[in-house]
Amino acid sequence: MSDAVLEVRNLKKYFDLGHGQLLKAVDDISFSIDAGETLGLVGESGCGKTTCGRTVIGMYQKTGGEVLYSGREISNLRGRDLKSFHKDAQMIFQDPYASLNPRMTVSEIIGEGIDIHHLAPNRKAREERIYELLSLVELNPEHAGRFIHEFSGGQRQRIGIARALAVSPKLLILDEPISALDVSIQAQVVNMLVRLQREMGLTYLFIAHDLAMVKYISKRVAVMYLGRLVELTRAEELYAHPLHPYTQALLSAIPIPDPEVEREREHKRIRLEGETVSPINPPEGCLFAGRCPYATAQCRQETPQLKSVRENHFVACHKVPGGE
Repeated sequence: MSDAVLEVRNLKKYFDLGHGQLLKAVDDISFSIDAGETLGLVGESGCGKTTCGRTVIGMYQKTGGEVLYSGREISNLRGRDLKSFHKDAQMIFQDPYASLNPRMTVSEIIGEGIDIHHLAPNRKAREERIYELLSLVELNPEHAGRFIHEFSGGQRQRIGIARALAVSPKLLILDEPISALDVSIQAQVVNMLVRLQREMGLTYLFIAHDLAMVKYISKRVAVMYLGRLVELTRAEELYAHPLHPYTQALLSAIPIPDPEVEREREHKRIRLEGETVSPINPPEGCLFAGRCPYATAQCRQETPQLKSVRENHFVACHKVPGGE
């Protein structure tokens, strides 16, 4: 892990709902991301992936585990070191309109981080930097004086990305950055993110539920189910050889834009039955057992741990034999 920008070890984030109810939104998950890499974190709505991202960056206080940035536990950072982390690690949110102040111009929004971290020696340098950032996200200098309501969803997301880039970060946590956009715009934004990563050496944690898009942008993919990681491997390996029954079901549901192929796949599609377990005071055993066609008594009694089954391929499933 010597090249890891971010290391997450046994991270837990629980919410006390009162009356003895405990919501285990993130429950004992571990992963790392190397410099310049994109790790995709995928799963259904409510699986805890957004909470994971917000806990990693420090928006939520973790319940347990460790989050290390460049080898240092972020909860131990204070003063100048903490400010430096907040500069290096930025988050892009799902809804750009909700995360951008409608009373501020684009110039004020992008320039806020520049001012906080004293990154421009004078007003002229600040203005030039804002124009440069707008160009990076494929917007025009004349957009600087406008307000957020004057832009489309895709343009707002570009402004949010420009705001994050204004402080020259190293790590971006992207929380469903394209899910609120029109399909025609999604590919444009993702292609821009790929270009920015290449040009600026950025490291991404890309949170999404769209597995097709995650495959395109990610080097590795982590699959999350009700607060726990169930599979983690290289993107190509995951799509070619999914091993966890939940991952297999997710991949079988991805539509292919060919009617004939789709008709042939219809009878092979995995349809999950049974009820989803509540993450509030969850039972022992595998949380997927109630929907899994292969579940045994062991699955309902013992919680499977993430284990290595092939080179760089980890799965939390009793039915998958361990390897290396």
